[in-house]
Amino acid sequence: MMGSSRRGSVEARRSPVAGRRGAARPGFLLASDMAVGLYGGSFNPVHGGHVQVARTALTRLGLDRVLWLVTPGNPLKAKQSAADLDERLDGVRRAAAGPSMIVSSLEAKTGSAFSVDTIAILQARYPGVHFVWIMGADNLAGFHRWRGWPDIMRRIPVAIMARPGSVLTGLSSPAARRFAHARLPVSQARSLALKAPPAWIYLPMPLNPLSSTAIRADRSQSRS
Repeated sequence: MMGSSRRGSVEARRSPVAGRRGAARPGFLLASDMAVGLYGGSFNPVHGGHVQVARTALTRLGLDRVLWLVTPGNPLKAKQSAADLDERLDGVRRAAAGPSMIVSSLEAKTGSAFSVDTIAILQARYPGVHFVWIMGADNLAGFHRWRGWPDIMRRIPVAIMARPGSVLTGLSSPAARRFAHARLPVSQARSLALKAPPAWIYLPMPLNPLSSTAIRADRSQSRS
């Protein structure tokens, strides 16, 4: 999902677990009427830019929790580039410490391979919770390559967080153009979780130049 490029499925019902309340055993509790941001990605590795996005979303969107969905893998990225899931989970837990941050390997537990299925599972499990999908503007630029991406837009409000070098490409992307009618002004950020989808917002924020790709490249170079 995404902190990195992620994905949806053609239809949530095609997942063997999507939408079945008894199928997901997430290992965390969410109270009815909470506003919860869903922040998915491989976080390979997690860095300060990811944490900045999560904390900015928590504050600016008026969320009660941010749920980090650490993915087993990403079909848009090479499998060999992903560190061990437990290692990445530990890294996110250390970086995202705090009572408002929840770190989960829900997709590994449920076998959900696509973001739209994961969203369906959570909405079925917690019908009274107001979820918001959080992703960077860099992911919006390629969002139209996620399988079933229009279903995500129609299923959940979306917060697009500013990322270095992605403002123009994100806001001119096929997804942004197709759902231009559903874009809300920044002044409505704190009520985004209560909006009926499709509804999305572009949220400016201080830009952090860190990237997981660059960090992996630096580590690889230092080992060579």
